[in-house]
Amino acid sequence: MTQRTARIAGSLVVVVAIVAALASGIGADTFRSRADDLAYYTGQHLLLVGYSMALAILVGVPAGVILSRPKFRRHAERVMQIFNVGNTIPSLAVLAIALGIFGIGNVPAIVALFLASLLPITRNTYEGVKNVPAALRESARGIGMTGWQSLTRVELPNAMAIIIGGVRTALAINVGTAPLAYLIGADSLGSLIFPGIYLDNQPLLLMGAAFTAMIALVLDMLVAAGNRQWLIRHGVAA
Repeated sequence: MTQRTARIAGSLVVVVAIVAALASGIGADTFRSRADDLAYYTGQHLLLVGYSMALAILVGVPAGVILSRPKFRRHAERVMQIFNVGNTIPSLAVLAIALGIFGIGNVPAIVALFLASLLPITRNTYEGVKNVPAALRESARGIGMTGWQSLTRVELPNAMAIIIGGVRTALAINVGTAPLAYLIGADSLGSLIFPGIYLDNQPLLLMGAAFTAMIALVLDMLVAAGNRQWLIRHGVAA
């Protein structure tokens, strides 16, 4: 057995043990009585995460690329402070502000989660593109590539691992913050967690928290696996 196989086997044993402990703590009765609620709130949780992450990627990646350009670099840190608003202000305060502007429901929750996810993606895109070796840029120009071609065919592919690292960080923040959306009228797994707290219903609380953690782990593994396959396919990583 190789060292890598041993690590994977050890990790699987730990995961199985944790899942068994959680299942025992939640109990079969809670699973049966709350199965429909669990499916619905999990779907709503993923909906909030999906929309807010898509917005964060659509804004954060182009912003990071623009800030990495030589004429904008001196302003990069000041602009980053604007994108950092979702992290410097407590999540509940951001949700409250979004609630005051957009009202109750999914829209303020998506806006708040978008703000919380924006900085890691922008920061990593900026650092990844900025630190692409100058020799690669020179080679691209030497073979007649335009600036756009150099960006899309050389710089972004070589920065992709760092960009995806930012996406994974943002995803973990997003999934972990999404339960708070319950407090402003948006459905998520917080709709199991907070009633579990209020009613002192430990199995219900544990169910919501456990599935939130599972979503974070599964999405992170999917993004990491997809990134690894993309890098191999494009010859950026072995």
